[in-house]
Amino acid sequence: MGLTNKSTGMGALKEMLDIRINTSDDIIIALAGNPNTGKSTVFNSLTGLNQHTGNWTGKTVTTARGNYKFKNKNFILVDLPGTYSLLSNSAEEEVARDFICFGNPNATVVVVDATCLERNLNLVLQIMEMTDKVVVCVNLMDEAKRKMIQVDLHKLSELLGVPVVGTNARSGEGLDELMDAVYKVSGKQLITKPTKVTYNDSIEKAIEEIESKINVPIGNEINKRWISLKLIDGDETIIESIKKYTGLNLILENRDVNEPDFGGNDLRDEIVGSIVKLAEDIGSQVVRAKNNRHKDLDRKIDDILTSRLFGIPTMIALLGAIFWITIVGANYPSDAIAKALFTIEDRLTGLFVFYNAPEWLHGVLVLGIYRTLAWVVSVMLPPMAIFFPLFTLLEDLGYLPRVAFNLDNYFKKACAHGKQALTMCMGFGCNAAGVIGCRIIDSPRERLIAIITNFFVPCNGRFPILISVTTIFIAGAASGFFQTIIGALTITAVILLGVIMTLLISKILSKTILKGVPSTFSLELPPYRKPQFGRIIVRSIFDRTIFVLGRAVMVAAPAGLFIWLMANYNINNISLLDHGAAFLQPFAYALGMDGYILMAFILGLPANEIVMPILIMSYMSTGTMIELESLEALRSLLISHGWTWLTAINVMLFCLMHFPCGTTLLTIKKETKSWKWTFVSFMVPTIAGIVVTFVMAQLVRWLGLI
Repeated sequence: MGLTNKSTGMGALKEMLDIRINTSDDIIIALAGNPNTGKSTVFNSLTGLNQHTGNWTGKTVTTARGNYKFKNKNFILVDLPGTYSLLSNSAEEEVARDFICFGNPNATVVVVDATCLERNLNLVLQIMEMTDKVVVCVNLMDEAKRKMIQVDLHKLSELLGVPVVGTNARSGEGLDELMDAVYKVSGKQLITKPTKVTYNDSIEKAIEEIESKINVPIGNEINKRWISLKLIDGDETIIESIKKYTGLNLILENRDVNEPDFGGNDLRDEIVGSIVKLAEDIGSQVVRAKNNRHKDLDRKIDDILTSRLFGIPTMIALLGAIFWITIVGANYPSDAIAKALFTIEDRLTGLFVFYNAPEWLHGVLVLGIYRTLAWVVSVMLPPMAIFFPLFTLLEDLGYLPRVAFNLDNYFKKACAHGKQALTMCMGFGCNAAGVIGCRIIDSPRERLIAIITNFFVPCNGRFPILISVTTIFIAGAASGFFQTIIGALTITAVILLGVIMTLLISKILSKTILKGVPSTFSLELPPYRKPQFGRIIVRSIFDRTIFVLGRAVMVAAPAGLFIWLMANYNINNISLLDHGAAFLQPFAYALGMDGYILMAFILGLPANEIVMPILIMSYMSTGTMIELESLEALRSLLISHGWTWLTAINVMLFCLMHFPCGTTLLTIKKETKSWKWTFVSFMVPTIAGIVVTFVMAQLVRWLGLI
């Protein structure tokens, strides 16, 4: 196997990551590690609010980076995606590998979990094959102490040949020592000599031969031994990365290197086996566990939460409890925010009157744009402010991977990916967030399935419709506490229907336009951990609630203008809104609804929160969006316009299954980079909603139930 080298110039991976080096003193640090090791906590503790996120160019993989100061030096910390290995099985692994290998960071910090060190050492050894500038951060030392696990950090440092620092990132313990070690390694004040994995004689001989044929000086940016191993392995992605980031073109001309003898095993198995064996050997020398009481407790809890008998019922019960808390808790702050925002509206109206502004201008800016924004904020903010922290709490406790475990078999039968269970859960808060979450799925085919079907679970914007209709027509006979219980159970039943539709449509897609077999993946069930309530609130409010609300507001503002024009521009003394409703009436009747309902859903495309106010405005012919002061008043209005229990059920079904909102569609376009798949994502849930409501309406009428 001969190598021809063609150099076309040096690429700059830092530019790819948009890292702007302000001075020559800036020090770039890569932060790597397995998922669930507290890597993000280390990153957040060091950088604080001096951070931002962005997509890796050409990939739907998010990287975060931030700054921190230490000893008058500015450090740029790049938080790489969490991964279990660097064998290029996923986009995350390629991103982490390419930055460490070609980004030429001044040092790489590998965060490992003190409670399961041996497993984490596999990644440490792989990274040390690529670079000498490594610092190992043994995090979660407090949990190890609680579980009576002792880690000999000094011995571990000797065996690895790199600095090892124990930390408890949540409390900040050990971070100063970690930064000091990083400072010394990055500044070459401390020269490391990492332990290298030794393979069998045949592989070692092949590595030596290939190394000798790489004649172009590569310097510190590429480890020639590691590159040789990747070439033997036939890893085409590493060859492409070499060409992309260094301009160095390695061409395999002929097989003049002796074929390594793997003893009948696959080369990848031989490589992985050698790494695992060394990790086990090091782990056995540095870890001492006095008892496994906490591990046994985790296993006993999992025996219940992941069992075939109790796993799904427990998941449904938790889901119902979250919805009940959200329903009960969102009412009061929603009313308070609405009153505050509409008080501001009154003040704005006063200003327009004072300055004798044209009535149409007041209508467009205040009654159209501002009022729409006010409804979106007052309706979306309280449920999200409750739901997201509760959802993040389950995530922090370590329960969400158990949800994926419970649903993995069902998604596999639907020829979809088990991780789709997690992205589906993200969609409860906001479908746009759920679509972004689909990045965790490696397979492009399965990622598309997850994106297209994410809208079958209702977001915060659809909850107000579901809650109000449920309270009026389903739980209306009860009162007080029982009304909220019945409402929560009904909403939970709707959610389960959404999950069933997700599985059904995923199966149909996988057998038609997205044919394929489900891929396998390793799902780690992390230990249960004490939640950090402060971080939960901050992360859920800033990273999720405000992010989603901001996108909704951007879409809702122009929608308010359009809706106002539809309601106030007349043709033959009939508004465009009424014309549209009359045109849709025959089709809507076949679906068990009326034309105004369909018009409300269509005009509510920018944000689902405004569907019910549009419907009320249409029924009352007010020309502006309004909301009635009580559910009883809303009940009277709906019944007076012909609503029956069939109308209510079909409105709930169509609310569950119809086109994504404008924010989600824009997110789909951004994630898929395709108008085609954005259109498919629009049509699939819409067709499902039309079919289900049509069948429901015709069946009820045929049976003479209404």
